[in-house]
Amino acid sequence: MSLVGQMYKDQGMKGFYRGVDVNIMRAIVLNATKMGVYDIAKGKVVESTGWTRKDPRTAFFSSFLAGFFMTCTVAPFDRLRTNLMNQPTDKKIYNGLSDCFVKTVRQEGVLSLWRGFIPIWARFAPMATLQLLTIESLYATFGFKSI
Repeated sequence: MSLVGQMYKDQGMKGFYRGVDVNIMRAIVLNATKMGVYDIAKGKVVESTGWTRKDPRTAFFSSFLAGFFMTCTVAPFDRLRTNLMNQPTDKKIYNGLSDCFVKTVRQEGVLSLWRGFIPIWARFAPMATLQLLTIESLYATFGFKSI
């Protein structure tokens, strides 16, 4: 029997949606952190350097900082999502996000929630920088106010 068939047999349709709640929460936290930190960082960069908010250097440094803080806030959700989604198809190890959080912290410690921080940051920093520089460029091209 295929993996998909086995999963359906063991868990029904719900099995295909394991971890979806954590993915939604992760997306909310990721985007709120990215945009919030980016906006605040732009103000701080402008204050400390004298550059304008529209200066590409301001956008670059602010988006790089946003990538760092995205990693700080999203890494625990990534860890819990991975644990939830990697459960065997024939048994449940965790009964939802809260149970997964408690068991992960008890078994591996609080710092385990940030396991893989450097690789995650290595992915988020360039991604946030490219996204935010692109959106700033598009805003300028089409005459919208900068973030």
